[in-house]
Amino acid sequence: MRIFLDTANLEEIRQAAAWGVVSGVTTNPSLMAKEKGADFQETIREICSLIDGPISAEVTALDTEGMIAQARDQAKWHRNVVIKVPITPAGLGATKVLSAEGISTNLTLCFSTNQALLAAAAGATYVSPFLGRLDDIGHDGIAVVAEIVSVYKNYGLRTQVIAASIRHPLHVVAAAKAGAHIATIPYKVLTQMVEHPLTKNGLDRFMADWASRK
Repeated sequence: MRIFLDTANLEEIRQAAAWGVVSGVTTNPSLMAKEKGADFQETIREICSLIDGPISAEVTALDTEGMIAQARDQAKWHRNVVIKVPITPAGLGATKVLSAEGISTNLTLCFSTNQALLAAAAGATYVSPFLGRLDDIGHDGIAVVAEIVSVYKNYGLRTQVIAASIRHPLHVVAAAKAGAHIATIPYKVLTQMVEHPLTKNGLDRFMADWASRK
């Protein structure tokens, strides 16, 4: 399972890039809004310079023609830009056109296998089921991810599953066990993944023993 970073914060991306474990980045309007004063296009281009992999930039138009126009413009920003499109009737229509033009898409705000089937039928490159938000309303988010993966495998569908709305490290493990192709992870969760008290205790012991060797 590949790891993407779910953020528009350039400093977080720089730090994660130095670890060599992140192969893509997802952004959305809410994440961009947190970066006060940041220019959308400049931010996406900078992210593309830091991570050589798929970088999701989301359209904000709600109609098909508006989505297509925005997507065509954003796709010119960098060869790695992936257009994030909501799973709506308008979004599916836009995805059909964009996929025919060779523009990569990430169908977002997915909450059901039905939606994921439609995303694949429209030609989506990626689909992003939001498992954390499903958990929030009493549904089993991981079960939905696993079901989507299973159905895609049944029919050899090429759309890749991005487990999104990840809230903690256990979500990452569960997404990997469910067969998600990718997990897109907030920077805080990424740092939590590398931490373990036994690792710290073991390193402290090694260093103490090394210092006392004489």
